[in-house]
Amino acid sequence: MALNVSVVVLLAVIVFLFIRKGGMKIWHAIVCALLGFYLASTSIAPSIRTSGNSVANLLGNLNF
Repeated sequence: MALNVSVVVLLAVIVFLFIRKGGMKIWHAIVCALLGFYLASTSIAPSIRTSGNSVANLLGNLNF
């Protein structure tokens, strides 16, 4: 649960920066959000969640 909240906050910050500095229009952000909601209700959602968790675990195990 904490990982999901962190990812949502990180993605929200990235979208905010894209809107402010990168030329992303608010409509682009809305379309991206709608795509995320629609993907969450499809059969591919568990695969996306598993892939995200795998990447998070990989990054968590890196030592600098």
